[in-house]
Formats: sequence, C-alpha cells, structure tokens
Amino acid sequence: MSFVQPFNQVTQHGQRSPLLSRFESLIAPASPEQIESLAQRSVALTRQHFGKTMRLFAPLYLSNECINNCSYCGFSRDNPILRVTLAVDQVEREARFLAEQGFRNILLVAGEHPKFVSNGYLENCIAAIRSYIPTVALEVGPMETPEYQRMVDSGSEGLVVYQETYDREVYQELHTAGPKRHFDWRLECPERAYDAGFRRIGIGALLGLADWRSEALALAAHLEYLYKTCWKASFTISFPRMRPAAGEFTPPYTISDAELIQLITVFRITFPQLGIVLSTREPAPLRDALFPLGVTTISAGSHTEPGGYTGEGKDDLHLTVRGRRQELDQATAAASSCSSTSTTTAATGQFDIADHRSAAEIAAVLKQLSLEPVWKDWDSSILSPAPSEEIPLKPTPSQATPLTPSPA
Repeated sequence: MSFVQPFNQVTQHGQRSPLLSRFESLIAPASPEQIESLAQRSVALTRQHFGKTMRLFAPLYLSNECINNCSYCGFSRDNPILRVTLAVDQVEREARFLAEQGFRNILLVAGEHPKFVSNGYLENCIAAIRSYIPTVALEVGPMETPEYQRMVDSGSEGLVVYQETYDREVYQELHTAGPKRHFDWRLECPERAYDAGFRRIGIGALLGLADWRSEALALAAHLEYLYKTCWKASFTISFPRMRPAAGEFTPPYTISDAELIQLITVFRITFPQLGIVLSTREPAPLRDALFPLGVTTISAGSHTEPGGYTGEGKDDLHLTVRGRRQELDQATAAASSCSSTSTTTAATGQFDIADHRSAAEIAAVLKQLSLEPVWKDWDSSILSPAPSEEIPLKPTPSQATPLTPSPA
C-alpha cells in the first residue's frame, strides 16, 4: 500500500486518526492569545529537540527549462522567459562561490525537462561538488526508484518534493500539460525516494493554491504515514507562500502572517522531531520573528535563477518554443522580461524572493537572537566505520525503533 489509499480515506471519506483529529483542532481559527500559547509551546519543544541550532542552506538552480505547464510557476513551459541550463563546470563555480560564503549544504534545483537534465547530468553535478559540499540535496522532477538510487550513489543524501497542492481538482486545473499532471505518481514520490536510500526527505505545499487548513491536514496525514512507513529517514516540511513570478499568476487563496505562525507552531507541537524550513520567500522582519518559533532550517542569500550567484550561463540565454531552442535578438529578449527581476542579461528566476540579506547578515541576526548558525552537520565519513570496528549484522533495539509523532 502507498500513501494514495490513506490519503483518499482522509480527504474523500473524512477519516481521522487520533493524531489528525488533534491536529485539526489546533489549526482551527484561533485568537491572538491562543496563537501566543501555541508559540510558547513550540519554542519549548524546539529547544528540547534541536537546542538553539539553525541549519543554513542555499538553493543552486541548474536549469529553468521545463516540459510542464503549471499555471503558478515562473518556469512554466509556455512562459516566454530567458532560459539556460548550466554546464557542470558552471555549476561547480556557483557551488564554490556558495562554499566561500560558508555554505556546506546546497539544494540543487532544476525544472523538469528530460531533454536538458538527463544522461547523467545530475549525477555529474553532484559528483563535481560533493568533495567540499557534504550535504547535497535535490529538488528536481520526480523519478523512479532506480533513477533515485543513482543520485544517492553519486553522493546526494536529501530530496525535496512538493505536492504543490493536495486538492485533486485544483491540481488538475493548474497542471495543464506535462508529466506533472499525474497526481498519484507525484504523491508517492517520497516513498520511492526512501526506497532508493535518501536519508532526508522534504515535503510541502504552495500556500495560496487552495485553502491552507485543508492543505495542512493533508500534509499532516502525509507526515503521519511517512513516519510510520519510512522511519529510517528524517523529514522536513516547508510552507512557501506564493510570490510574484513570470506568468503573473494570482493566488486564489491567502494565508495571513498570524495564520502562518499558527501553522508552523502546530506542526512543531504535533511532530516534535520534524525539521521545519523557512525560505527567503518571506520578508526579513517576518523571518526574524519566525526564526525562534519552531523553524530549524533556513535559506539565505538566495537566487532562484540559474547562474544567479556568479553570472554563469549568461552567454547562452535563449527562448524555448515547442521544445526547441530559439536564439535571442533584441526584440525577443525585450519581450521575455516577464518577471519584475528579469533582465536581458540574466536567466529568469522561478519567483521573486523577499529577503535579500546575505548569508553573513542572516548569521549575525541568528546570533543576536541567541541562535547558533550551523553550516555543516553531516559528513559521509560518519557512515565509514573505523578499521577495527565490528559492523553488527542486525540493528540494536534502539536503532530499530521508529520515530513517531507526538500525540499532541
């Protein structure tokens, strides 16, 4: 059985486990005093399970080519944007720039287009940077388990895949072309990633596509299932609110700052060991307020366009029309400026970020908040036993005990 069956039971038949019933009550409309109480509980649980640490990472965009038509995404196939796919040596130069800023945790991001991101490209990108970037994660088009195994074998230890929206009808309306239209196949992606050996798996939903409380309940159901069936992995969750992007999509739903605080704190209370990610989609003042409330991983100094850190790839900008590359002239380049940050000298980003502070500035803010910036918390040598160390044939009882969410 995959998550598809329990998901249908929750969303179509209204079935609730005790944990989901409790979760649903906590995300009900709340007063400021109730949200403050949730925040205090969330802070206490975060300190108990994570101390005062905050992991930092940076997204590194490899390609903004995409075969899918997704109404809300700046990379959507039919958007006339400036596109580029970085060569492996260009990816390495971007990664070395980020390493110089202190990052040892990089998320490789690419649009979904097999013509441009294929034939060992991702494996080569991972291999090119893993010697000095110990934590390499992926946010790319979903794959089958054998393909994911190649990514793990190449040195990637984390995968991020958003369902985008857990509302089936909305999902079909927004995804009009491309392999991303297959809702259930995407829903099962974290399980395939787990079977392939990924140690960290991140899920999430884009807030603004459907009612946020319905999305939150589905996310909680997904986490409950993953904790029970994929218990050897650790999990993170992200709550990205929609931002301006090419295509000028207008989100049909909103979630206020207070509701976002409620959402983060309720997930912390329900899943005390869950990693909670906060990106640069949110403005600096709100990010600073959210850092102590349950967040454990943040991005900093981010760019959402290929070559955004060093300018790599700017000499190869082009349009892609019906899957075919189209060279630029001044007229087509001017017509391609679909995003508020787009220029004719840089590839178009996936969305506009809101917090433009550098990694060093973010680290300084964390210290002012009595939080500890963590640039590196993993190295492959951890899994390499000492020469004299005996490797047990079976896990000890403590190793075999699955992580379970709190009954809240």
